Amino acid sequence: MPATQDQVLESLKAVIDPDLHVDIVTLGFVKEVRIDGGRVGVTIELTTPACPVKDLLKAGAEGIIAALEGVSEVEIEMTARVRERMDKPADILPGVSHIIAIASGKGGVGKSTCTVNLAVALSQTGARVGILDADVYGPSIPLMMGAADAHPKTANDKIMPIERYGLAMMSLGFLLEEGKAVLWRGPMVAGTVKQLLVDVDWGELDYLLVDLPPGTGDAPMTLAQQAPLTGVVIVSTPHNVASNIAGKSVALFRRLNTPVIGVIENMGPYIDESTGAEVRLFAGASGAELAKTLGVPYLGSIPFDPVISASGDEGRPSVLVAPNRPQAKAFQEIAGKLAQQASIVAMTRQDVTRLEKPVFSAPTA
Repeated sequence: MPATQDQVLESLKAVIDPDLHVDIVTLGFVKEVRIDGGRVGVTIELTTPACPVKDLLKAGAEGIIAALEGVSEVEIEMTARVRERMDKPADILPGVSHIIAIASGKGGVGKSTCTVNLAVALSQTGARVGILDADVYGPSIPLMMGAADAHPKTANDKIMPIERYGLAMMSLGFLLEEGKAVLWRGPMVAGTVKQLLVDVDWGELDYLLVDLPPGTGDAPMTLAQQAPLTGVVIVSTPHNVASNIAGKSVALFRRLNTPVIGVIENMGPYIDESTGAEVRLFAGASGAELAKTLGVPYLGSIPFDPVISASGDEGRPSVLVAPNRPQAKAFQEIAGKLAQQASIVAMTRQDVTRLEKPVFSAPTA
């Protein structure tokens, strides 16, 4: 006797999402069950193409279905569709599923570098990604993305983003005269950040990463108050001064009821290629220790690597220039954890009893 659709679904309830602690059937991840004699095919739709536990869930589903009586062959198709927060206002960036701010307590920790490389790493998984450079005093995204001379056009009263490396980008740097300094007070900064957010035709994006200026000034507060942020990521270095100031940024976003979804350690320990020894540039608290102190997830460490800054100066993200070096692997792993945390925020803000129900193909042939 071949297995039935009900038996397959019931068995898959044993596969638990490790982040949401709910089975994949209840979560609505199982989208299709196909049975042809002893051959069983299942389509599982995850909440992000960058899911770091995709292989784990696939292996679990394969093993459980293969153990059913009458099953001789199992085929699991893994797909993804990024799901936005159910409480996200429909009139603000309706085509953008997740807006994630990249922040730091102080300058010089590599926040913009992390932003561009994480954006590229997310895009490499198949996600649709954009970058908003909200650092109005020191916009660096145009240079780091090889678009310093680009100028956006308008269409239907909207500014069209600049595209590079498969990413949609907008920055005040595209709109200013070269070499011109921004001499603005708080209200003008807040207004500009809002315009860059809502007056740009972002189209359909899974993730919009927002590179914030360092500190706790007008731009971070405007974004947190006016944009439906999924969350904020804090970038710091393993240096006590940077860690202490990072704590102030976390306190600001918590006061504004914005989730802090992780800490990234930049310029972390690296392995000396000539000796094999681990080298630490800073002797302060590690990113893991900072995350534990602040009570937020630790997303990972980016090892110090001169190729990162050199490639940024050349207008090419380092994950593209040196994809086989440890820094690229670190960015890719952190991008997956970032997407994972965004999914957790989106899914835990909704009652699982109201999740989408699976849509299945015809019953057993």
